[in-house]
Amino acid sequence: MTPGPPRTLVVEADGGSRGNPGPAGYGAVVRDGATGQVLSETAAYIGTATNNVAEYRGLIAGLRAARALDAEASVRVRMDSKLVVEQMSGRWKIKHPDLRPLAGEAASVFPPEAVAYEWIPRERNGHADRLANEAMDAGRRGETWRPAAPTAQPAARGAAAAAPGEPDPARAAGTDPTAPAAAAETSRGWSADLDTPTTLVLLRHGETPLTPHKRFSGSGGTDPELSETGRRQAEAAAAALAARGTVQAVVSSPLTRCRQTARAVADRLGLAVEVDEDLREADFGAWEGLTFAEVRERHPEDLDAWLASPETAPTGGESFASAARRVEAARDRILERHRGRTVLVVTHVTPVKVLACRALGAPLEAMFRMELSAASLSAVACYADGNASLRLLNDTSHLR
Repeated sequence: MTPGPPRTLVVEADGGSRGNPGPAGYGAVVRDGATGQVLSETAAYIGTATNNVAEYRGLIAGLRAARALDAEASVRVRMDSKLVVEQMSGRWKIKHPDLRPLAGEAASVFPPEAVAYEWIPRERNGHADRLANEAMDAGRRGETWRPAAPTAQPAARGAAAAAPGEPDPARAAGTDPTAPAAAAETSRGWSADLDTPTTLVLLRHGETPLTPHKRFSGSGGTDPELSETGRRQAEAAAAALAARGTVQAVVSSPLTRCRQTARAVADRLGLAVEVDEDLREADFGAWEGLTFAEVRERHPEDLDAWLASPETAPTGGESFASAARRVEAARDRILERHRGRTVLVVTHVTPVKVLACRALGAPLEAMFRMELSAASLSAVACYADGNASLRLLNDTSHLR
């Protein structure tokens, strides 16, 4: 009798540190690859460690739990740590000496050809993140983590999909929306993310010669510089952010108007400017340089389709859905590099609206109901459990 294909198991793993390094823990869940049913949960408090060490320890625990279920299985590992996924996939070198032995240990649990690694957004790794936070909470109380209930539940969003972390109603905006939100004590049963969130301060670039005329100006156009008004706006934003004193890093779109705005702030704060290509504006294709009225006159059917669906792109351009995917990738890279910090993100109308929609859990169609002025400030607090809160939108008080 010919043997069937190996069983597929899905390992979702995460780890965290409250201090990086600080009190740390990990969590991992094993699902049936065909049904998404939870087969095993594991978590542990590991004392003082970094986020990356905790993430690797979660991976190892998840792989061992999968092997205990079926040593012959084919395994898909899903994690929101870009570093672990890329290193274990062999695409990134493992430079840190503390991580090399952990990576070797993870690689030894199953034959390399039996394991595939996939990066997922943090909000899709809520189950493993919750377990890690439960383990850290238990460690703080001097207890050992125990499963809260039998684990035999299907995935919330289809086979092998992780349920998002539960929202925490105790989170509230502080007096300065661009400052890190205070970590809130929460009861068991709610998401137990007590870490300082990563706060993204979103600055739309200053005016260009196209801005007052409301012309489409995306990443496929002429890449205009700031106008004189735009330069004054950038300096005003820089002064306001310097007075608040909360920004610890600056990341910019590659387009000239954003880099000029970012440089004005970074020079005032004594920081370098990181550039992320995925923070660029959407490409408006044949509409570049046109006003809305001109697009309505020349491309009426295309415009109606574009307004009706974020999946529709202008002729020769990019849809909002496509732009959103790369903006989310940029967001996740920033969160990975700057966890727990306040980061100024200098970008455009579309990326700011995408991040606001994602924080609210709103569909991309909500972008058409948001107003964003040149050089305005918005802010999103992003928590390690995948939750986020919109703390500010279109603040122009520094320009008045």
